[in-house]
Amino acid sequence: MGVSLGMRVAGLCVAGTVAVLAASCVAGEGGPPRGGGEASVAGGLSNGGPDGAVDRTAPSPEAAPSWRPDGSGGSTGVPAPAGSAPAPAAPGSPAPSPSSSPRSEPPGSSPGARPLTVPAWLPAGPDSPDTDGVADPQSLYDLLRSPDRCEEVLAALGPVPPSDDRRVLRGLAHGCLAVQGRGGSWETAARDHAELAGRPAGCKISAAYEVLGGLLEFHRRHPGATVRLAPAPGGATACTYGIAGVDAGSDGAARPGELVAIELRGTYFDHAELLREGSVSVGGVGVAGPLTAPAGTGDRLVLSVVVPAVPAAPGTAVAVRVRYGGTEVAREDAFTVATPDPVTPSASP
Repeated sequence: MGVSLGMRVAGLCVAGTVAVLAASCVAGEGGPPRGGGEASVAGGLSNGGPDGAVDRTAPSPEAAPSWRPDGSGGSTGVPAPAGSAPAPAAPGSPAPSPSSSPRSEPPGSSPGARPLTVPAWLPAGPDSPDTDGVADPQSLYDLLRSPDRCEEVLAALGPVPPSDDRRVLRGLAHGCLAVQGRGGSWETAARDHAELAGRPAGCKISAAYEVLGGLLEFHRRHPGATVRLAPAPGGATACTYGIAGVDAGSDGAARPGELVAIELRGTYFDHAELLREGSVSVGGVGVAGPLTAPAGTGDRLVLSVVVPAVPAAPGTAVAVRVRYGGTEVAREDAFTVATPDPVTPSASP
């Protein structure tokens, strides 16, 4: 029985469709034509949809195309389900965008490494008035608070500091330079710190010794590391200056002309400067003559003053004030004015 004309035409259509797909694969196209199928001779679409309609149903895994994106032959496999990790990019695929690339680490650092914590530096003193301009330990401490002036302080101290205070500052100046990679000697810093253990006296020198210990601990934990030191932010000072007490005897009373002792604590300046240029008042009346200090060490100083004639009745409590370099400290009700000794009339001839 002969083949009908309709069946022959249908066969030609199928053969034509196969030829078009084969040509697309050979030419390296990324897949079947987009936007719908080609019109068939028999009317309708080559994708099997109804006449004049576009089939938008996604192909099943079994119907996955047999071409690769680069135009080579072979099966690409079943598409991965949604949410799974993407397959490695094929040769010739575009590079990932910069936003999706991993961030590069700075040279010499490992991913996830934390930055080093910079050691704490010297707190404010406060600054010494330094009225004589002499490089004493108190004013050198103030200069050393600027980490970029450590070399200047080291030069002012000289090779063999004559006192414990200066040796602490020398060790700190060496540590300051060494930790910033600007010279200095870790060996000298460690030796001064070890040999002066328990000996620093005074608020400024004790603070310098503590900071030196922090630098040495940083160096022990991070040998070879360098950091840039920064001045300490505002806050509590190393010294709390004031009058610790006034000694007027066991009864807490003194007459004009008698001696009283004034104990200062937290001194942040050279004691010799205070004795030369400081002043003391009792009950609002200035004490005459130069100041004297029978005792004093570190940040403690005891002044000995003569009570002036104050316009106060016996038994009245009076205040004591000490002033130097624009700073005044006071002790209210420091002692009471004692009753003067009765005057014995002289016998008449």
